[in-house]
Amino acid sequence: MEAIYTSRNGKIDEPHRHNYFTVLIITKAKGKHKIDFNTYPLSNQHIFFVAPGQVHQVTEEEKSFGYVMTFSNQFLVESTIPLSFIDSLNLFNNYGQSPPLTPNKDQFDTIDQFANQIFRLFNSDTQMKTLSIGAFLKLLLIECNNICAINPIESDVDTTGDNLIRAFKKEVENNYKKEHSTTCYANQLYITPDHLNRTFKSKIGKTAKDYIQARIITEAKRLLYFTDLANKEIAYDLGFNEPANFSAFFKKHTQLSPSHFKKNEIKS
Repeated sequence: MEAIYTSRNGKIDEPHRHNYFTVLIITKAKGKHKIDFNTYPLSNQHIFFVAPGQVHQVTEEEKSFGYVMTFSNQFLVESTIPLSFIDSLNLFNNYGQSPPLTPNKDQFDTIDQFANQIFRLFNSDTQMKTLSIGAFLKLLLIECNNICAINPIESDVDTTGDNLIRAFKKEVENNYKKEHSTTCYANQLYITPDHLNRTFKSKIGKTAKDYIQARIITEAKRLLYFTDLANKEIAYDLGFNEPANFSAFFKKHTQLSPSHFKKNEIKS
């Protein structure tokens, strides 16, 4: 991170998004990190995870120290890491809140050691370099995931809960622009809406409806910020029959009209 700060002469980067995964392992920093229009403090021994498609911006008040790692689905394949492994983690949330992981000193030291090994390998000519980096990346992500393992599935929810949640998220990602109903997704998964909500809430802490709505709001914010589409066009693109319904939905969840949100974000 210190090399990036020096190369940019401390200049703040513009909000941007990538089609790959990003991990920030911060040893020392002061500032803020904005992910999908939510702002988090940039502080010591913090770890951030940014999923493909998420909008983010790092604002440093002074030189930061640590690592920035990026990797693509293609790298995972080349490293013999199944894509389902990333899906099984609680780390890359491509909607709503993406707060940093805050490990204790011992936990951070372990993660920092893995990151240092990856950095050393990346700058080496060792044989099977990609496989070696992939192995340390997998260990690093497992360690991080173990730290944030919260909201364990309750005993009355069957052990297929994880698979159900992954299947639900995939269905939402494929269909959220045209289908907003929890019942519809439950039907697609051949379960009752109650079972879907109960399983999702016990694991994630939110209802299935919360997840669907957060995904729609996140996409609406991205479209408002990155495109010149009119509110009416965004409304239809996101599956609303009337622009007024989209505006009311957006204001209910953000306390701002779409136009005010766009104006505020561009100004900031």
